[in-house]
Amino acid sequence: MSGFVFNEKPIQIERGDGAYVYDDSGTEYLDMGASYACVPLGHKHPAVQSAVSEQLEKITYVQASYPNAERTALYDLLADTAPDPIDKTWLCNSGTEANEAALKFARSATGNSKIVATMQGFHGRTMGALATTWKDKYKKPYEPLIGDVEFVPYDDSEALAEAVDEDTAAFIVEPVQGEGGINPTSDGYLEDAREITEDAGAALIFDEVQTGMGRTGALWNSQRAAVAPDMITAAKGLGNGLPIGATLCRDWIAENYGSHASTFSGGPVISAAAGATVSTIIEDSVPGNAAVMGDYLLTELEATIGDDVRDIRGEGLMIGVEVGRGANAALKKLALNHQVLALPAGRTVVRLLPPLTIDEAHADAVVDAMAEVVG
Repeated sequence: MSGFVFNEKPIQIERGDGAYVYDDSGTEYLDMGASYACVPLGHKHPAVQSAVSEQLEKITYVQASYPNAERTALYDLLADTAPDPIDKTWLCNSGTEANEAALKFARSATGNSKIVATMQGFHGRTMGALATTWKDKYKKPYEPLIGDVEFVPYDDSEALAEAVDEDTAAFIVEPVQGEGGINPTSDGYLEDAREITEDAGAALIFDEVQTGMGRTGALWNSQRAAVAPDMITAAKGLGNGLPIGATLCRDWIAENYGSHASTFSGGPVISAAAGATVSTIIEDSVPGNAAVMGDYLLTELEATIGDDVRDIRGEGLMIGVEVGRGANAALKKLALNHQVLALPAGRTVVRLLPPLTIDEAHADAVVDAMAEVVG
């Protein structure tokens, strides 16, 4: 095999349907990772399939300087769904690009360079986004990265207030840390972040690459927290498996964004997929199901394996089970012995990010499998 980037797993996935994927021998697996939250509607969703097929019959690609109905409709849809007063959107291809744009926009709009980020945070792998990512294992081979980045403890308002000053361009934060271990914030932290950045004239960036699209029980976690940042970054579930990212901005950011562009910004096929995804999530009340099923899954996990693990935490269908340093071993047993696919969040946490359309039967299957693995 000529590929070298990824550490491939010993399961060759050939197709998917709803909450399940199938390997090349036809074995069925319950997909409780949704490929890092990328298919919130499940695999092969008919609304997305239809939107993509119809668009392919018209035109595959036209660059963003030419208006296109699918792209314009997506702009409008995202503006309508974003928390007020966010109503401008820049489209790209991934979460790291969305965060890269947000950092550039913040520096351009404020005239400042300092970026404040959190310990254990993860914002992507391009040189700018990587500079705001905490773990050295992601960064060391590529240093020096962009400068003037300061890290503060996550969920610590006092430390944040000390770090954000008149030289700060932005504070970038995940409302729930994903790669860092599924860490939700405490009540009041995001409100404090809003007040601290506003007082300093800095931009507040919510990285909702993983928490967005209904995963935590609202379309955007910022709506769940009732806090409106200056920018929201999105990707992963936005195209239900197709590559797209977005940076949603307030006017004062959009009016002073500098010069930034992307060849594949909002191509028609990708925009059609994202439009169908977001519309279906809203029309089918998918965030509500994520909230209900998330509560159910957390409750059942706690009742069944709570005494056997260090912690169980999360919001909506973004759940972490802290098992200690045996997370990878647990994941292997889940996949090979119980046909359940999940994800790591560091060495200690099994991460559950299923399609947001799962039901109690799916949740029960995961609980039963986890009980066998960690009990």
